[in-house]
Amino acid sequence: MIDLYTWGTPNGQKVSIMLEEVGLAYATHPINITKDEQFAPDFLKISPNNKIPAIVDSDGPGGQDIALFESGAILIYLAEKCQREDLLPASGEARYKVLQWLMFQMGGVGPMFGQAHHFLKFAKEDVPYAKDRYTTEQKRLYSVMNAHLAAHDFFAGGLFTIADIAIYPWVARHPWHPIELGDYPHVKRWYDMISQRESVEAGMNVPPRPAG
Repeated sequence: MIDLYTWGTPNGQKVSIMLEEVGLAYATHPINITKDEQFAPDFLKISPNNKIPAIVDSDGPGGQDIALFESGAILIYLAEKCQREDLLPASGEARYKVLQWLMFQMGGVGPMFGQAHHFLKFAKEDVPYAKDRYTTEQKRLYSVMNAHLAAHDFFAGGLFTIADIAIYPWVARHPWHPIELGDYPHVKRWYDMISQRESVEAGMNVPPRPAG
């Protein structure tokens, strides 16, 4: 059994999509970051950086409990645990193509889109320089994705992988950027295709959103 500690953010949604995709049983433990629950001492024992998502696998290597934080590390772990070489090839060039696009998300899309969200939606004061810096960079990243997807069905080539799982929840917040996906037609084609996967639809709703 996997215990998933998460909230409804793109980083959290990566892991819930992955758990739905691989079909592992899991229990969801919401960590309400709007109420600073990520700083609770019990959560700190699981996630030393006080960030969601995190997991505890009661059937880790050797049958022992293992706690993991950092969404990218969790995606790799789950793919290898389930021996899903379609999601992450075991070796060779195909593996590194997946990992390079996973790192593209971890080092570029996530941080840059996250900063754009902060300064456009949540900052308590208007900071024009920051807004311009991060919206300019996110548009550049969309252009990189669009050019790549013009020649590939998915980020790592012809198969849906953990790279697509990592990038999708951030693109799903395009209204927050704000970005018109129609301006990036190959990203939109990819986004619309990914959105139809049952695992994606289910994982994007973990933890369940309040009614109303």
